[in-house]
Amino acid sequence: GDTVRVGEILVRAVPALHDGRRLPVGPHRVPALGYVVEGEARTYFAGDTGLFDTMADAVGQVDVALLPVGGWGPNLGHHHLDAARAAQALTLLGPRSAVPVHYGTYWPIGMDGVRPHEFHAPGDEFVRQASLVAPEVAVHRLGHGEHVRPEARR
Repeated sequence: GDTVRVGEILVRAVPALHDGRRLPVGPHRVPALGYVVEGEARTYFAGDTGLFDTMADAVGQVDVALLPVGGWGPNLGHHHLDAARAAQALTLLGPRSAVPVHYGTYWPIGMDGVRPHEFHAPGDEFVRQASLVAPEVAVHRLGHGEHVRPEARR
């Protein structure tokens, strides 16, 4: 719930469902967070999170949701969103648009030859899943270096 103002932008910390450790056997150091950035539009950056029942209450109304749709292992576990769970998050949050993030950038050496679909496919799968469960949300699957400027609610 902490907020910080940077010029005309307001950033609010919101909870995330993740254990907060950086290594599987490391200590629990800090709570996991997402952020809502309010300016011309209200944007939710989910960070590393799983789907949780109070997500919409914690986040509030948003125009854009940046949702993680993958990771770097074959089993993400419930503290992460895969493409299907991220699409379910859209039904809770009700944004105007969404962008899949957190896939295709960090991958253990050699895994691209063994399981390339887990590295490259989550963005496309999110687009597919979102069209089924939240067709009213405009999903923007961006390539490296691409950008989009979604419209804010009026």
